[in-house]
Amino acid sequence: QVQLVESGGGLVQPGGSLKLSCSASGNLFNFSTMDWYYEVPGKEREQVASITVSGWTNYADSVKGRFTISRDNAKNTVYLQMNSLKPEDTAVYYCHLDGPLGVQYWGQGTRVTVSS
Repeated sequence: QVQLVESGGGLVQPGGSLKLSCSASGNLFNFSTMDWYYEVPGKEREQVASITVSGWTNYADSVKGRFTISRDNAKNTVYLQMNSLKPEDTAVYYCHLDGPLGVQYWGQGTRVTVSS
């Protein structure tokens, strides 16, 4: 069983920064691709960024150059550094583990609000 616990969300002004963290329990983290998704009311959950075990990353076009995903395999933790935040980044952000044999887990979500 895996539990993903996100932290770091909050209220920030446009142009500001936040760093989200997601800690994973269990022993799947070092065998899994980790992703961040965001969800706004009325829309489907969308992938923001992804990082493989070896550190290969991928980003949604809307966040390229502003967000950085990273992971610390020794700490079973994945991060999302969000810079130059825009009001349209306001959403609930979810951590996702994409593990071996199709195993998937979701965190409970952390809310990010970008507003002046």
